Amino acid sequence: MPRLMIVAAFTCLVLEIASSTTANEPRNSGNPNDVHFASTDWPWWRGQQRNGVADSDQEPPLHWSETKNVAWKSPVPGRGHGSPIVVGNQVFLLTAELDREVQSVICFNRATGTQMWQTDLHKGGLNLKGNSKSSLANSSVACDGERIFANFLHDGAVYTTALGLDGKQLWQTKITDYVLHQGFGSSPAIYDHLVIVSADNKGTGAIAALDRATGKFVWKHDRPKLPNYTSPIILKAAGRDQLIFSGCNLVTSFEPLTGEKLWEIKGSTEECVTSTVTDGNLIYTSGGYPKNHLSAVLADGSGKIVWENTTRVYVPSMLFKDGYLYAVLDAGVASCWKCDTGEEIWKERIEGTFSASPVLVGDNIFATNEAGKTFIFKASTKGYQQVAENQLAEEVFATPTICGSRIYMRTASTIDGKRQEMLYCLGAK
Repeated sequence: MPRLMIVAAFTCLVLEIASSTTANEPRNSGNPNDVHFASTDWPWWRGQQRNGVADSDQEPPLHWSETKNVAWKSPVPGRGHGSPIVVGNQVFLLTAELDREVQSVICFNRATGTQMWQTDLHKGGLNLKGNSKSSLANSSVACDGERIFANFLHDGAVYTTALGLDGKQLWQTKITDYVLHQGFGSSPAIYDHLVIVSADNKGTGAIAALDRATGKFVWKHDRPKLPNYTSPIILKAAGRDQLIFSGCNLVTSFEPLTGEKLWEIKGSTEECVTSTVTDGNLIYTSGGYPKNHLSAVLADGSGKIVWENTTRVYVPSMLFKDGYLYAVLDAGVASCWKCDTGEEIWKERIEGTFSASPVLVGDNIFATNEAGKTFIFKASTKGYQQVAENQLAEEVFATPTICGSRIYMRTASTIDGKRQEMLYCLGAK
């Protein structure tokens, strides 16, 4: 081999090893309470900013199919609607297998899609009642760079479990008993040294913060005895971090570190699913039972509802960009409103029913319907401008994860007469 080729090969090997090592290093800084990630990671529900907005300095594919722009695909045992979480060289999913009667966390290799490990957290006691669209693994995990946190409803109670990156269980804490109505889908939120979880239900609803290292309660609040499905979301609004929680006919703000209730108003409907977004001044909440409800509330604690309407944005969460609010309604209508006034700028019917939330990358919104068709359109005030339309598999309920110029999509199809879930990594090989 010529000397130049040997040097080039050696350089590539060194860079590959360095990249792999960096990907495996914890994202924590010297302060054990700080959590930092590469821009190419997606460590929890709705991404690093908790708002469904992906890093704009990436170029995910705009076109794909079963054979085009598929970097890899891997079978997923069981059934679940939780979104993929990507940190370093690992991808994490929750799943529930009825034949084995287990609920578990699965880890895949980010580069190849090879399954690295699967850890069963709960066995037996799987209750299939509830909404027919639901599953027993609806939540997304959260990762702090050293641990993975998973929420499961199991045998009449909600539990949060921490695992190491090697899949070994570190602790498990019962949050509350849970009366099943539609299902359970709240995802954990990481803040400082805490992991914050919620479990609204008809029995003993609760929102609580646990110490990430030990699983011990740091603070906990009882909630109204009503079903609700939102996840705790921490956003910077009115100049400070606020834990915003909507549903049970309330919009509530907590100081995330202490659990102090900052303010609360009667400003939502009873059952909500979507995660709150903000423009820094207003917070935007929506719900779908017993009434359709979309509102803009001042985040300063004044209790003022600036505007509201009866649009049904029940399951897919909304997006904010440059003074405008974008959403895909459950019934398949893409919409845009002016944030400060609620003025409808445009709406356009697109195909299908939607459960997955849209994701914003630069100026493009990626929205996937339940039949596996993804519509890519512009976040623009000039009307609906479609960029591309792609079909993959037969069923998608999980929100796609877009990071590192790749799209991670959890799908399902019928293979040999049986439903089979698959995790796709879309992008250049």
